[in-house]
Amino acid sequence: MSGYAVCADVGSTFTKVAVVDLADGALVSAASARTTVGTDVLHGLDAAVASATVGLPAGLPWYVCSSAGGGLRLAVVGYERLVTAQAGARVGLSAGARVVHVAAGVLSGADVAALRASRPDVLLLVGGTDGGDAEVLRRNAGRLARMRWRVPVVLAGNAQVRDEVAAVLVDGGVPVTVAGNVLPKIGVLAPQEARAAIRQVFLRHVIGGKGLSRGPRFASLVRAATPDAVLTGVEVLADAVGGDLAVVDVGGATTDVYSVLTPDERASGPGREVAGSLWRARTVEGDLGMRWSAPGVVAAAVAERLVDAGAAERLAVAAAARAADPGWLPVTEADRAVEARIAALAATVAVRRHARGPATGERTGRDLRDVRLLVGSGGVLRHAPAGDVAVVLGAVLADHGGGWSVPRAAVPVVDGAYVLAAGGLLAAEHPQAARALLRGRLAAGADR
Repeated sequence: MSGYAVCADVGSTFTKVAVVDLADGALVSAASARTTVGTDVLHGLDAAVASATVGLPAGLPWYVCSSAGGGLRLAVVGYERLVTAQAGARVGLSAGARVVHVAAGVLSGADVAALRASRPDVLLLVGGTDGGDAEVLRRNAGRLARMRWRVPVVLAGNAQVRDEVAAVLVDGGVPVTVAGNVLPKIGVLAPQEARAAIRQVFLRHVIGGKGLSRGPRFASLVRAATPDAVLTGVEVLADAVGGDLAVVDVGGATTDVYSVLTPDERASGPGREVAGSLWRARTVEGDLGMRWSAPGVVAAAVAERLVDAGAAERLAVAAAARAADPGWLPVTEADRAVEARIAALAATVAVRRHARGPATGERTGRDLRDVRLLVGSGGVLRHAPAGDVAVVLGAVLADHGGGWSVPRAAVPVVDGAYVLAAGGLLAAEHPQAARALLRGRLAAGADR
């Protein structure tokens, strides 16, 4: 394969572009520009691409992902919170969605009001293992049909009644996409079909409906939600590394954690989770971020006993200032030190939560002991001095107080050129280039 590809991530604040040589996966150039949400996101996208492609041939193929406009908001309605609703939420996160609401059981009037108030872009309707309970799924589909629900629905429940339930939704004018059951058997999580369906609904309905661009061109360019592309990149990187890895992405509003683990006999023992184990997973912490959610970092750090009262009071002032002015940038050494401290706390709390998993009473969490590569992402790490990066990632690797086992021999590295999203975008059509790009830029230090 010869030629170049333009890979772009249209974020809520910045649009990042990487040009990749498809022959060997080399990073040819990179550039970024402010995302122009206030006018038309194509203005910022075109500017970033123009900067990255100076001196290169015209007409290069574009691969674009987007989280502009808040990304993908997903609600999950399931049979029972511990089992299918929890499984659906995990699948939604793996599809690059921010799960904004989870409901379980037969929907009541109050449940419907809460569902509407969460303003989802997509509703994932699940319930029952294949051949198991079907009544809750039937009744919830009937209620959605009667209430004139118009948000796209991905139906991924009991396969035995799938056609019947889909027909009820269609007759009620509900836009529906059918996928395989996310939980065909107790303890067996099958996310692939639902994840693909959510991706297609995102591309068809969500991108074009956010008012990000005046014409159809932007919607035609976007291939995935950014977190979905990043997770795919993480999967490709894990295959290249040949072992467990984790990624912590510290953003302005959220801190996302991705992990890819090698399944082993611990997953099938008597303490397995009834909702199944998703070995390639993502969690989103909406209260942890460097700007809009900075006060949440301090509150969470206090709750986790990572800071004392005096330190929390000082950090709270800095966090409030950052939330009030999201465009603020550190200038002095003192500013940068506080920035690194907030980032370290956000990353530590986010990885703790990811490792612990939901408090359901079953065996929960993710075993990160064998993680060989810890990748840091987000502007606070990309633009920070090496010493500050060491503070942030070192805090995660040295955290023995969170109730989980830290990685025993992980190599820390920063995705400084935005290649995780680029690798994920290229994975389907150019797998060798994607693998070479990610291995060359991120995985060398993890080779054993």
